[in-house]
Amino acid sequence: MNKFIAPSILAADFTNLQHAIEMINNSKADWFHIDVMDGVFVPNISFGMPVIKAIKKHAAKTMDVHLMIVDPDRYISNFKKVGADILTVHYEACTHLHRTIQAIKTEGMKAGVSLNPHTPIAVLEDIICDLDLVLIMSVNPGFGGQSFIENTYKKIEQLKNLIAYSGSKALIEVDGGVTDKNIEQLSEAGADAFVAGSFVFKSENPSETISNLKILASK
Repeated sequence: MNKFIAPSILAADFTNLQHAIEMINNSKADWFHIDVMDGVFVPNISFGMPVIKAIKKHAAKTMDVHLMIVDPDRYISNFKKVGADILTVHYEACTHLHRTIQAIKTEGMKAGVSLNPHTPIAVLEDIICDLDLVLIMSVNPGFGGQSFIENTYKKIEQLKNLIAYSGSKALIEVDGGVTDKNIEQLSEAGADAFVAGSFVFKSENPSETISNLKILASK
């Protein structure tokens, strides 16, 4: 199975975003991972529609948009308009999750659900077959550069078993503290896609770092 590397734009140099976009376009990366934070659901604010629209104009790869916001239903059609290909909402932020997922699919996007570190896999049992992607947070959402939570391996294995048992086609994505030291084990546990922010953009050669992560994940 293919493994997907998704550099997180949140960790890029915002004074030279064009350079970061071109680097990802020309690298072995598969997706652009874009974190949207509202300062309410998480204690941080990132960026909104204008920045995503600007990225889309130059991005040559899949736009993987992760909403860390309250009441995401209000903005689903807007994210489609600015270029999201995959739209992921948080289980913890959705009162009527099934309706939210169907609304995302109606707009023609792939639908994902993200789980915070404390949220058990079991909450997805009744909706797993409707999902294209499940994003496991391996840090508490809100800020980059946090330490990886070791329980993540167990959660990925549990999710992989649920997907196999249910017949779901959902991909497993992991976000937070992904490095060349743990990506092989994450892949072996069952992860398909890997978000890497600080580890990529703070490295001496981000493109080379992405290539190395891709090789390690595909072993």
